[in-house]
Amino acid sequence: MYLEEGRVLRWNFSFGGQLLAVVPVRVVAHGADGLWLWMAGGSPVWEAELPAGRHIRDIDPAQWPPGGYRLVPGRWYEGGSLIFQPSGAGHAVWWKFAPEPGCAFEGWYVNLERRTRRGDDIDVADQELDLTVAPDGTWRWKDEESFAAKTGHPAYWTAEQAAEVRAEGERLARLAQGREFPFDGSRCDYRPPADWGRPPLPPAPARRLSGTAVPPQRGTVAEAAAHGEHDGPAQGRWGSPTAPPHRSGGRSADEPPGGAALRSTR
Repeated sequence: MYLEEGRVLRWNFSFGGQLLAVVPVRVVAHGADGLWLWMAGGSPVWEAELPAGRHIRDIDPAQWPPGGYRLVPGRWYEGGSLIFQPSGAGHAVWWKFAPEPGCAFEGWYVNLERRTRRGDDIDVADQELDLTVAPDGTWRWKDEESFAAKTGHPAYWTAEQAAEVRAEGERLARLAQGREFPFDGSRCDYRPPADWGRPPLPPAPARRLSGTAVPPQRGTVAEAAAHGEHDGPAQGRWGSPTAPPHRSGGRSADEPPGGAALRSTR
């Protein structure tokens, strides 16, 4: 069953098992090939309260407080983002826009991740290695050293999983080089409906730790589908890939998506 346009979901972002942010997002479109979301700039967010000046990637999980870092209310520090989460894929693509009033398209951010949807919750386990793609299609890796250093750590990913993550990134890089979707210039003038505004802050999360940093690489999609929480590959309602309704109107593209806690992860 597809989600209706405008429905508010919770985007729950974790790294190494620590929940870093909970952000309300709206459904732009939902088809068999994936889910499109809008994350409004300045949205209220629950974010992990990390030690001042520290990056979550630089803090060994063994040094985290019992139960993980507490989450406190904050604000999404970036402009708006259109997010495409392809069904069954180990990544999400963000169309990043400058803050109002300009809202100019700044580039794409490819977040390599594993995720599961539970009702109105989207649980995203970050896998550190990412790509940034400029409006002209040029791309580069992000966080390669940290990704390599964490490979084999029990809180993160195995060497086999790391190879799969990199292969996923290489596939997206080839699409960027060829200026193929999602890097073909489409949706770069997207604007959400004027009456959406910013969703309210969701209830405080009941947990701080996800328990598992990276879900099993194989079987996740099938397990989610068995519970009705994931869509299989097929034509979307707006063609393939599913396109959000076209709405046009009047930070650096290599920064990661995130609030203050996420800003400290990169």
